[in-house]
Amino acid sequence: MKCIEVTIWLFLAAVVSAKPPNMVFMLMDDMGWGDLGVYGNAAKETPNLDKMAAEGMLLPSFYSANPLCSPSRAAMLTGRLPIRNGFYSTNAHARNAYTPQNIVGGIPDSEILFPELLLQAGYATKIIGKWHLGQQPQYHPLKHGFHEWFGSPNCHFGPYNDVTTPNIPVYRNASMAGRYYTDFPINRSTGESNLTQLYIQEAVDFIHKSVGAGSPFFLYWTPDATHDPLYASKTFLRTSSRGLYGDAVRELDYGVGVILKLLTQLGVASDTLVIFSSDNGGATYAKEMGGSNGPFLCGKETTFEGGMREPTIAWWPGTVAGGTVSHQLGSMMDWFSTALDLAEIKEPDDRIIDGMSLLPILVNGTVTDRPVFYYRGDELMAVRYQMYKAHYWTWTNSIDEFNHVCYYHYCWKPFEGDSFIQISCSEPTANLLHTNTIV
Repeated sequence: MKCIEVTIWLFLAAVVSAKPPNMVFMLMDDMGWGDLGVYGNAAKETPNLDKMAAEGMLLPSFYSANPLCSPSRAAMLTGRLPIRNGFYSTNAHARNAYTPQNIVGGIPDSEILFPELLLQAGYATKIIGKWHLGQQPQYHPLKHGFHEWFGSPNCHFGPYNDVTTPNIPVYRNASMAGRYYTDFPINRSTGESNLTQLYIQEAVDFIHKSVGAGSPFFLYWTPDATHDPLYASKTFLRTSSRGLYGDAVRELDYGVGVILKLLTQLGVASDTLVIFSSDNGGATYAKEMGGSNGPFLCGKETTFEGGMREPTIAWWPGTVAGGTVSHQLGSMMDWFSTALDLAEIKEPDDRIIDGMSLLPILVNGTVTDRPVFYYRGDELMAVRYQMYKAHYWTWTNSIDEFNHVCYYHYCWKPFEGDSFIQISCSEPTANLLHTNTIV
């Protein structure tokens, strides 16, 4: 047994060489688990993502830390549940736990984001797209470990023509480059916008520059075309059988293909871990504007599977075996620990980190038992552990609330969808489990 452990340790040590690997994290906005062909979408309009999965690892049991944009993103970058990092609200089960333009707060200064720590290992860092962790300058990415930024502190969903609250700004580093709908047009009638193409080109330029400089790089690519109001460039408009939402997905898939192809052409694919995922489930309440959550119940803003299970793929040629599937219960918070593990940087020891490194899973396919917590605001809504999931409070997309316990047994059917089968569980027993849950 000790020989096996030593062999694994030596292999992991070899993975993290003298020069730490590059990292590209692609985080989509409101994209559902069922939007990708590899996850069962019948339209099969994501050839580049499907190819990425064929060459890498599919993680079908991967979860966000919250079913809304801002707290999910804060959890990923801090490795901590929103209840710990302070990025949550308490009104009516936190139904509005995000940071619109008129909110003055943002990610607390006391929180440590992993890009800040990557600077210790000499990483060049850039965020492209949606930040959503604070509108005011003191909360911007350049204050939290990023050398460069092209994008917005918020999303593009308005205000559109409000003279008292101007349209949301777009930044290039510390300076405002313009505003949505004026300097960076989005046609509200047709959905036409060139923003995704700009985000793709920004990624290409940053990768070229970083490879030329010989430094390891971290790229956080977070376009928002699949968030209502949807948009796509003229080339992709009306090309999908799924309407404007499908057009946006097709263009994002194209962008993924451009980035992966570039990494290969520059000879750094084997030195680069690329992660693809989404911040929360598809917005099924948006009808024609929302994505597909596959077989799962509900979507964005809910703690049912459709709201928090994310379409996740890991790609790292030569390190992550192609065509593999891991049923590890994963969390967006795990990328914090994974990034630090790859860079050989110790985690902060003055706070609880809720994520865990996925490097053993990515390299060896190791599966570790761990719980997944489903929070909204400061309330624990559900817990999943192994084959079981308990809902202590439920809220559906119809905004019906049920203050009773639901207890589910999880059945896995590979590539044919998942099902949750409700089984009997006395409310006192489930409430006792809830009380004894230690987070």
